[in-house]
Amino acid sequence: METILTAKDLCKTFSQGKLQQHVLKNLNLEIEKGDFVVIMGSSGSGKSTLLYALSGMDKPTLGSVKCMGEEITGYGNDKLAVFRRNHCGFVFQQNYLNDTMSVLDNIMVSGLLADKNRKRIAERAKELLSKVDIGKEAWNKFPTQLSGGEQQRVAVVRGIINSPALLFADEPTGALNSRNTGHILDVLTELNKEGQTIVMVTHDMRCARRGNKVKYLSDGVITGELFLGDYESGDKKRHEELRLFLQEMGW
Repeated sequence: METILTAKDLCKTFSQGKLQQHVLKNLNLEIEKGDFVVIMGSSGSGKSTLLYALSGMDKPTLGSVKCMGEEITGYGNDKLAVFRRNHCGFVFQQNYLNDTMSVLDNIMVSGLLADKNRKRIAERAKELLSKVDIGKEAWNKFPTQLSGGEQQRVAVVRGIINSPALLFADEPTGALNSRNTGHILDVLTELNKEGQTIVMVTHDMRCARRGNKVKYLSDGVITGELFLGDYESGDKKRHEELRLFLQEMGW
């Protein structure tokens, strides 16, 4: 498999006066094309910090991140912004949709940053919205007129409108009920089956089961890895493997 993201000796330290908090500690990680990597760990273990460092949203204190053949660690803010726009998509716990814009326009704003052809972006946005079961009747609505689950599906489409090499998801179902969580997980699973590489931070076993690889983070270090293989609905063995792994990790 092709390795598309590599972190080497990654460190992140936050300083406040004389106090220093070492959040990531000489962390090493490789992600291959087509992976659905789930990052788990207790609160404060550094999960989101790692996600931001890998995606170029934050800079590590030490170490390097190589993504899509580019060493991005030394990039300035402008070059990082261009890199993220061209290669990365993001889905967060909060959907961050603009409530004064229609569903379609929320997506097109992101798409037009990379492709100025408005007609082409509109067609792709509509195709993707249909794919996640957001029908025509919702395209011109404002986000506040949709359910929480529908809003998050729109956020997923916004995250993939530019066909990113990597989709980063930070607790994407954390604000959703059980039913809507299932919808979002089905969307992410289907995207991964079609070849989308996904890196997801979660504290939820139901979400973690969808990944083909689970990496456990403790005090800024990856202390365990579990290889689950491709997801199949109703696989009880998969759930038990994950439960035993997390128990061993002290989760």
